Amino acid sequence: MCGENQTIVTEFILLGFQNTYKSKIVVFGLILLVHICAVVGNLLIVLLVSSSYILHRPMYLFLSNLALADLIVSTSIVPNMLCIVWLDGHTMTINGCLSQYFFVFASTYAQCCLLMMMSFDRYLAICLPLRYSSIMSLSFSLRLSLWSWIVGIMLIKVEVILIYQLPFCTSNLIDHFFCDFAPLLALSSVEVSTLHWLDYSFNIFVIFLPFLCITLSYSCIFFAIFNISSLNGKKKAFSTCSSHLIVVCTYYGSLIAVYMSPPDASSMYENKFRSLVFLLLTPFTNPIIYSLRNREIKNTLLQFFYKEMKQEQSQYKS
Repeated sequence: MCGENQTIVTEFILLGFQNTYKSKIVVFGLILLVHICAVVGNLLIVLLVSSSYILHRPMYLFLSNLALADLIVSTSIVPNMLCIVWLDGHTMTINGCLSQYFFVFASTYAQCCLLMMMSFDRYLAICLPLRYSSIMSLSFSLRLSLWSWIVGIMLIKVEVILIYQLPFCTSNLIDHFFCDFAPLLALSSVEVSTLHWLDYSFNIFVIFLPFLCITLSYSCIFFAIFNISSLNGKKKAFSTCSSHLIVVCTYYGSLIAVYMSPPDASSMYENKFRSLVFLLLTPFTNPIIYSLRNREIKNTLLQFFYKEMKQEQSQYKS
């Protein structure tokens, strides 16, 4: 509880990146451009997979859920970030801050689980191709996707409930551009070591264990590809998992760079920059990686635009 001479904090001030007034327009325009491209790209993948019967397969179902998670992360952070950049800071209520925290990290946890499910899908397709269709059915992949979201939502819900009960009395300044775990707990007026250990345990369960499963899956996949006799067979097998492997490397590489870096104050600006790269560029690059390296998505996309052009032409003639 707050003391007699202390004021209960009801809203936070997010400082974002200070001393950027000279390049404010450039930073604002760049963030807005990347955000629009990320939203359009991920939304297009969700619409293509949901509307095209050709893409109603387990791998594309996982991909559409991954794109949905990217959409939630991007739309939860970037609009408020643009206000912070333009106004050199922005206020958020405690409820708004915790809502942002919930959506961002529930989606992040779900993404880790989805990437693990996608690696399991690739393992079955390459290492056990004869049993793939009997194990990885569309209904089974749908249940795996649903459980990925349930795990992420339930774990983050526990953290949000515990953070909401913390008293905030001393300061309301968050030296970040979104409501992250460490800056929030730094403002608490009570001991929060238990919450740190809880978050650490959740990260091991939902981030480290999926990464370990992904590593084991790809170890088996590479061993199976190595045993293929023909060079064309090796290239074909590797091409089926190359996009997912690139996404895993970029996602976990940036995630580790952000949350495994030293938390000292001198590196705060670097931590914010790494967070910006992770939360802004990951939703931007994922649709590009999958759309450029996947023939079926490219063909479906071309058919979609061709159909739209034909409808416009027919309406114009009539």
